[in-house]
Amino acid sequence: MIKTDWSSWDELQWRRRLETFGDNDASILASGPNGEIDTVCNLGELTDKGRETTLALGQRLRHLYVDQLKFMPKLIGDADMIYLRASPLPRALDSVQESFWGMYPLPARTASFPPPTIITRTTQDETIFPNESSCRRFSQLSKAFARRTADRWNESQEIEYLNRLIGKWMPNASRVKVDSHPRLSGIMDTINSTLGHGPATRLPSPFYDPKGRDIIEKIGVEEWFSGFSESNEYRQVGIGALAGDIVARMVGNVERSGNDGLLEIGGEDSSQGAGRGGEKDIKFGLSGCHDTSLGGLLASLGCFEGEKWPPYTSHLAFELFRESGADRESIDGEKLDNPAIADAPHNQKQGALSTFFGSGGKTKIATEGIARKTTDKLSATEREKLRGHYVRIRYNDRPVVVPGCKLPGKHLDGDESFCTLEAFKAIVDRFTPKNWKQACISNIDNPAFPDEIEPGGENHIDSLTVNGDIQRGLSVAPLVKSDSLIDILNVAPLYVAINQQRSRSTSSSLAMM
Repeated sequence: MIKTDWSSWDELQWRRRLETFGDNDASILASGPNGEIDTVCNLGELTDKGRETTLALGQRLRHLYVDQLKFMPKLIGDADMIYLRASPLPRALDSVQESFWGMYPLPARTASFPPPTIITRTTQDETIFPNESSCRRFSQLSKAFARRTADRWNESQEIEYLNRLIGKWMPNASRVKVDSHPRLSGIMDTINSTLGHGPATRLPSPFYDPKGRDIIEKIGVEEWFSGFSESNEYRQVGIGALAGDIVARMVGNVERSGNDGLLEIGGEDSSQGAGRGGEKDIKFGLSGCHDTSLGGLLASLGCFEGEKWPPYTSHLAFELFRESGADRESIDGEKLDNPAIADAPHNQKQGALSTFFGSGGKTKIATEGIARKTTDKLSATEREKLRGHYVRIRYNDRPVVVPGCKLPGKHLDGDESFCTLEAFKAIVDRFTPKNWKQACISNIDNPAFPDEIEPGGENHIDSLTVNGDIQRGLSVAPLVKSDSLIDILNVAPLYVAINQQRSRSTSSSLAMM
């Protein structure tokens, strides 16, 4: 029958097969090692193994935050307390879906559970990973640091070792180099992918030589992440917008301003507002990002020294804690329990997409609050709102310490891994761009390298005036190199990033937000 009711849409169920070239350019079906034709992945897609690992990640998150910590509910009627976001790459969206499914499988959702909201951006607006294609200045900087790495290593004894080891498999009798074709980092990706998928995908055994792999990963980390460790401008245009978003959502939740992502996630169809189940806060965030997102965040915070390349199914968690007994009022008595929301008339200035598609009636918007203010601009009253909150970062279940949080008064007594929110915000503020797109077209004629190294994770504000901001997050990366981020809020959200993977028991003086 021909569909005549267009008030709703159905999904077409279909079977995909990949076609490729055969002899004499004849069209043939691509097949797997055992002749499979209906389960072949295209380049860069999430494999079945990647789906298994990201699903398992969601199950581990449920065990930790639902079963053990009882921070998240066992049963949900909608997902409007959870901030879900994915990069434009399909594998990142797949990873978010699998992780969410693992955390809240069918029995943990009510029968009337509506479709969850997943936030995406166009490629030119995407900041969830270092965006070379849409940020001209970052492209300049990343290429300069890559060239420096090639100049340092191409004639080294380590590269000579790799050529003796795997050089005979290079195309057209070319040499293995940092900037060879394929690049050394591309060889690393292939090695890691095949290791994750079993013997049917394996390369010749020399590719898995331990010494060779150590060399490849060491050079790859320098090529891709040294800029984040050494240059504040590199951090700003590369990952600063994402770090700023994480902090802004955490602070927005603390002050209950609506800037925690609720108004993006909530609302009935075609409208913004509170959660469909009455939710007034985001408690948990999960975003699909990439290994460069995880490594870039860690290096920018001074936490990636001596690390190897982020493995598949890695995760980075930014967790927000509140001191037990800390009240929810500011020092001037302002109540923080309800989001500060204003009615905006239809003719209020809107973005290009909103203008193009149009909207009607009134839109709920969040007040600016303090989320996007730098710490040096905060009043005493605004700083007081951050008091009693702490941020902890866990990379693959291991707490990491931000250098600037080691200073006296910048962390929970007895544990440097619990950074005060005020101190954390101050550190992130230093590399959060005011206008990312403008920063991307600025300094085009300037040198790529700073006059001296500008270490990441440092706090250069006087300890008596420092204001910190922080967000909780977790990062996970699936087996086809897709990564994700998750936010989880106690008093604010917790943020988890997926490239793809728990949390220590917390001090009795702290409560999850």
